[in-house]
Amino acid sequence: MRKNAVAVVGAAETTELGVIPNMSQIQLHADAALNAIADAGLKLSDIDGIATAVETPQQIAHYLGITPTWVDGTSVGGCSFMLHVRHAAAAIEAGLCKTVLITHAESGKSMIGKLPRSTAPDSLNGQFESPFGVYGPPSMFPIPVLRYMKTYGITHEQIAMVAVVQREWAAKNPRATMKAPITVEDVLNSRMIAYPFRILQCCLVTDGGGALILTSADRAKDFPRKPVYILGTGESVETPMVSQMETFNSSRAFKVAGPLAFKEAGIAHKDVDHLMIYDAFAHLRSMASAISASCRTRKPASSSPTATPAPAASCRSTPTAAD
Repeated sequence: MRKNAVAVVGAAETTELGVIPNMSQIQLHADAALNAIADAGLKLSDIDGIATAVETPQQIAHYLGITPTWVDGTSVGGCSFMLHVRHAAAAIEAGLCKTVLITHAESGKSMIGKLPRSTAPDSLNGQFESPFGVYGPPSMFPIPVLRYMKTYGITHEQIAMVAVVQREWAAKNPRATMKAPITVEDVLNSRMIAYPFRILQCCLVTDGGGALILTSADRAKDFPRKPVYILGTGESVETPMVSQMETFNSSRAFKVAGPLAFKEAGIAHKDVDHLMIYDAFAHLRSMASAISASCRTRKPASSSPTATPAPAASCRSTPTAAD
């Protein structure tokens, strides 16, 4: 795809975030969608493309009364919506649609109108991992993180420090659910979930969502908001089973998607000064930044029990999370 050919012209979250027991999951999708459409200065009738996960595109289209000419229901976990941006940009460039709505929302805390997470007994996971206790992210992630810790000499205190720093960043957001500062001791004394992860190192489960509006660059200048142009994208997947990862120390999908995005954008690592990483669990920030090499991480000092891999002074790292 050509860089800067497509832009984000609207973005919004649900009106409320955190615990929303009075709204179902599909209502949260709709709330975020309507807010994003208003942010872009559009009407529902202006939308001709829909991308979503958790709920299906046809559910969202029907609920909102949209008749799309292009839909995408790609679902690969918490990063599905980043893939949707790439797919939407390609669809717009190909002339399949003009204005795309991307939505994500979950009633993760209240569980209103949401099916419980389940694994089919005859699926790959159901046959080959679930019988041995691997069920869902909290019990999947500990396997690679233990290998990562052993290989690179990362301590429990250093992994805990990541959660502490993430909380500091969260406190700067007025809409954050968790704002109270925490310490390494707080993290290590919190309830054990699946070794080595304690509850303060696991993805926060909340109610809420967000939405984006994308359109072509030649139309973007006519919108009320300053457009955010898509410079480059990349995507890949590896395996639904943690036991079948190519290596527990890193992600093959990261290694494929990262170079694709840099190549498409026509930039090098030295050009990047702001890094946002999908950091659902405490180890992902360190692993992802090391794999992407967008920021050169410092090796933790063995003399400091609370040292943690940190971005170089010239690179700002802003945590983002999704489940």
